Amino acid sequence: MEIPRAARLLTVALACVSASAIALPAATAAPTPNPSPTAGPGAFSAAPYTADPTPAVRGRVVDAAQKALASHAGAAHKADGDAFSVRNLVVDRDGSAAVRFDRTYKGLPTYGGDVVVHLKNDGTYQSLATGSATSGAVSTEPQLAAADAVKASKGAFKGHIGSVSASHLAVQMAGTGATLVWETVVVGTRPDGTPSRLHVLVDARTGKVVRTNDEVSTFAAEGAANAGASKVGAVAQAAAPTVAGTGQSIYSGRVSLDVTQSGSGYSMTDPSHGNGYTTNLNHATSGTGSVFTSSTGTFGNGSTSDPASAGADAHYGAAETFDYYKNVQGRNGIFGDGRGVPSRTHYGNAYVNAFWDGTQMTYGDGQSNARPLVELDVAGHEMSHGVSGALTGWDETGETGGMNEGTSDIFGTMVEFYANNPVDKPDYTMGELININGDNKPLRYMYNPSLDGQSPNCWNSSNGGLDPHYSMGPLNHWFFLAAVGSGDHGYGNSPTCNNSTVTGLGNDKAAKIWYKALASYANSSENYHQARTDSLKAAADLYGAHCTEYNTIDAAWAAVSVTGTDPVPGSCNSQPGAPSVTNPGNQTGTVGTAASVQIQASDPGGETLTYSATGLPAGLSINSSTGLVSGTPTTAGTYSVTVTAKNTDNATGTASFTWTISGGGNPPQGCGSIPAWNASTSYVPGDQVAYNGHKWSSQWYSTGAEPGAPGSWAVWKDGGAC
Repeated sequence: MEIPRAARLLTVALACVSASAIALPAATAAPTPNPSPTAGPGAFSAAPYTADPTPAVRGRVVDAAQKALASHAGAAHKADGDAFSVRNLVVDRDGSAAVRFDRTYKGLPTYGGDVVVHLKNDGTYQSLATGSATSGAVSTEPQLAAADAVKASKGAFKGHIGSVSASHLAVQMAGTGATLVWETVVVGTRPDGTPSRLHVLVDARTGKVVRTNDEVSTFAAEGAANAGASKVGAVAQAAAPTVAGTGQSIYSGRVSLDVTQSGSGYSMTDPSHGNGYTTNLNHATSGTGSVFTSSTGTFGNGSTSDPASAGADAHYGAAETFDYYKNVQGRNGIFGDGRGVPSRTHYGNAYVNAFWDGTQMTYGDGQSNARPLVELDVAGHEMSHGVSGALTGWDETGETGGMNEGTSDIFGTMVEFYANNPVDKPDYTMGELININGDNKPLRYMYNPSLDGQSPNCWNSSNGGLDPHYSMGPLNHWFFLAAVGSGDHGYGNSPTCNNSTVTGLGNDKAAKIWYKALASYANSSENYHQARTDSLKAAADLYGAHCTEYNTIDAAWAAVSVTGTDPVPGSCNSQPGAPSVTNPGNQTGTVGTAASVQIQASDPGGETLTYSATGLPAGLSINSSTGLVSGTPTTAGTYSVTVTAKNTDNATGTASFTWTISGGGNPPQGCGSIPAWNASTSYVPGDQVAYNGHKWSSQWYSTGAEPGAPGSWAVWKDGGAC
């Protein structure tokens, strides 16, 4: 039966099978893990942060960050002539936030001048970080003529040049230095047929090329494919019934597709994923191509004999990637604004690669046009360039390039686990079904990157000199260790560079930590040691400093030879040994009205907990086994309550809060029919409550966030007194 779209959608608070096996004689799937890691939408939880808050929350966060930036100009290395614009932001559930700014200097683009401002949960300044440790103040008078910069830019391009833009001035900030540069965009084609839009920065004094950055990111390194590979046999055709919105794909079997019906026909335009669409270039290397259509609603036949088979893979991959980011990472699609991704298939003739050009996906058909590069992890990899680029502005140079490519492998793999396709089963290898080298092996191995013969397992100081598709090796290795652990987990042995043993956290936690590191901390010139620091800060934000998650992230970095100081000193309050009790927040109630609050607690060892409480309002009691506080209050007053959770080793954890019981009637100071705020109620944007004599309107999803409290500034909007 087909894999239904509905089964692949994860319902989350932050958000608005089997198939006929396809014979793949020339490709070998990764070994089946034992036991299999958890996969499917249910294996992932909604992120406790969002990049898409309500306009009201966004406005308040941006305003607070702009004020903080103005007040800490020295830390931002601000110069006269600097201007800052918001690139993106992320708001945590507790109200804390990070806002990323791009910089210009006297109207000139400034590369490496990015600033990330961190706000506490009450909206006040916490810290900021910069992409470089210098001011961008330079003389804006070039000593090199623009024509000479164009000549140098052409010399930096490898391949056929189609056009060259006019040069314009910019500022390059790196480390402790800033340079006035000419920026020129050279458009052309690389030797392997990949299109290129190469941004070349030339020193406006010396004429030296100081940096290049291509807008086009590919799945494989240029020339990585084995040009001498034998011709791959055709994929066996899979029969299927005709069902509207069905894809008979090459690599993922029979899948459900979200398509558009027009009259009696169907087209591969996806209204449920931002109207993303999938086209057939028919071996052209330019243009949009023709959107795939079907008179029956079935696309492809599971074989390369029907061009729509590759289209089905690409369309399916775009939807799964969109869903993963929206439902798991709180990002509204690849672009962050709900727009879908155009996907072009059948690019060129025997083009052995796939690429993201900043606006769309493009897939080649592989050696002899027999193995299209439309596998699910390829789709997830390439579209993830759109996410990391939007978040951080990373390019493909130095260690930053390796971070860029490795991040795409990480999230391409997470898309594969999210989809949990029964034909293209999730794994930790990249491109295992497309046989890109003609040797029946994957292109990359996350658990042991050196198996590809080019990628290092361990970081060293020369790592940044490698092609980014190889310098990503330590990042891929780190993620596998953080998520799965060292040793043999059914994929093959994952060694460590320091002979340590690492126990993994699981995919979801490791991926959330890495995404949070990108969204809240990483700068445009990230290197491996900065990535370690940023991921530890993210782990502390999400799970606590020096708790299991934090320590595992640190151990995984050490296991790939990336070490450093502790960026978040302290200790974990709940580990080892003692239970952790979640504070439910201050409570209110009314005499004669039943009340209940569920106390949440966890134990690091998984031991059974018993609950007790002191100071409860008269008429209320706590269930010692479940932690549920319930009953009907009998006496008005304000009570100081402490709840305690105790494990079988008699270690305890506590939480204290107040519980105010009024004498009955309407909410305090009379708010008519508006319900009183309750700490145990889950609120969504638009809900209204009464609290402390004021009307409050919910701006975001919350449970236990007290209106008017410092940590709730981004959650509740004060509507004034009742």
